[in-house]
Amino acid sequence: MGHEPGEDVGTGSAGAARNTQGRATLSGDESAGARHVPVLLSRVVELLTPALRRPVDRSPVMVDATVGLGGHAAALLAEHPRLVLVGLDRDQQALDLAERRLAAFADRIRLVHAVYDRLTDVLAELGFDRVDGVLFDLGVSSLQLDSAERGFSYARDADLDMRMDQTTGPTAADVLNTYSREELTRILREYGEERHAARIAAAIVRRRATTPFTRSGELVDLVYATVPAPARRTGGHPAKRTFQALRIEVNGELDALRRALPAAVDALAVGGRIVVLAYHSLEDRIVKRELVERATSRTPPDFPVELPEHQPELRLLTRGSEGASAEEIAQNPRAASVRLRAAERIREVAA
Repeated sequence: MGHEPGEDVGTGSAGAARNTQGRATLSGDESAGARHVPVLLSRVVELLTPALRRPVDRSPVMVDATVGLGGHAAALLAEHPRLVLVGLDRDQQALDLAERRLAAFADRIRLVHAVYDRLTDVLAELGFDRVDGVLFDLGVSSLQLDSAERGFSYARDADLDMRMDQTTGPTAADVLNTYSREELTRILREYGEERHAARIAAAIVRRRATTPFTRSGELVDLVYATVPAPARRTGGHPAKRTFQALRIEVNGELDALRRALPAAVDALAVGGRIVVLAYHSLEDRIVKRELVERATSRTPPDFPVELPEHQPELRLLTRGSEGASAEEIAQNPRAASVRLRAAERIREVAA
């Protein structure tokens, strides 16, 4: 995933929707776009294509809820010459880069600075009642990981920021320096699935009493010294789970996803499709629960006939979750943990 200038074509609570005209050159954008490799690109295009070819009396509309550096969006716009794409992202830097990457499609894109749980508001402001496709490419983006100064990576020392939207909200340093030991334990355990959450949280509280956290390297050193030696030898870098937990907390990722998925399904026209790429089990569980629940009949099992109002809204398009091939993982290691799920809207629910 990855995530965002131009004339304003609409403003409001969802942020400014923009076209791609009149932009100055952005430093580093060409190299960022060149190194961005969209995950499961051909599979995403394959799954969304039937829905995007379906409308005959109008242009198809889809939402890329995490447009990032525009890799998936560029492929879909090229594949479907009538497609209108609404691209959301909370990261303004990524929106700026995506805008340049998608300049050839300027008349068919609407880029909006917004978190994906604002999807309903964004579509209303842009005048779209229903859409034919929705794509979520979740998690931290290539741009954010590769920008050392953003503080997302435990491999590079930087300010402890971790905000995907650097215009708002508390930083990772704020979390570390102000949360109680109990709160820190909870987020490390729930969001990082960290077995040593209580031990790490206690160490954080002891350390900040004399020296507040400001740099990612300080946190890496503390976690490494706190996690028992046997645990450091398996499961990757010992700070990986702590950094994941902090990033999720700082950006409210799971709560936003819980709000966004139902809104995305509700926005689909009958025949429309949703594709979600998740990168850890916490995200994938939320996605699975929402799609499976809405693909399941609510008619009581002992009832003799299917009740029309209880029929499934969705048809699942994947058997469980799909991963990347060994070949793709070799070319793009960030695809190693991806889990793809997809579904098609088969029934409109009466208001």
